[in-house]
Amino acid sequence: MRFLSLPTLIATSMAAATLVLSGQAVAYGAGDLYTRVGIAKVAPTSDNGSLANGALAVDVQNQADVAFTLGYRLHDKVGVELLAALPFEHDIHLNDDNIASTKHLPPTLTLQYYPLGGSQARVQPYIGAGVNYTHFADETLTIGKLDLEDSWGVAGQVGIDLVVDDHWALNTAAWYLDIDTDASVNGAAAGSVEIDPLVVMAGVSYRF
Repeated sequence: MRFLSLPTLIATSMAAATLVLSGQAVAYGAGDLYTRVGIAKVAPTSDNGSLANGALAVDVQNQADVAFTLGYRLHDKVGVELLAALPFEHDIHLNDDNIASTKHLPPTLTLQYYPLGGSQARVQPYIGAGVNYTHFADETLTIGKLDLEDSWGVAGQVGIDLVVDDHWALNTAAWYLDIDTDASVNGAAAGSVEIDPLVVMAGVSYRF
């Protein structure tokens, strides 16, 4: 299945919003409780480190799945949001051979700033910064037993809501996650893996 790039997702969302938006004013600000649901693509950086004292080059593959957020607007211009998802399963290539894999959950909490919050603007951009915790599970390795340690790191976010009505909006968002994990093979330390993915999500937002 093919997934669109971030510029394509944004352009598509804006075109769709142009067709469905009406002229009615919509309040957008403090006290809003909302969820965003969509398809997220996790794209690790191109250089993911090495194992076994540099003998094995690590290449973590892209993956996409359903993701969602839960957020609350503390102020017209300030909010908090938690990113969650179904487990992402990544193939891991070692020296270009597909011989490992892992699942991970990357809950991410960000504090957000909405420059147009409190206004009736239907285009509502935002930026955020926060912390990411990544839990690894179900690691596999054809040549032994692989273990990846859970990770803490910083996170950055940009996004945009295209408000449709009092409840619904179209949304696109992107996060940068600092995910570095220590790896062990057959119980022995083998090195570290730097995943540091860009996560891109497109979907809808619903305000309660």
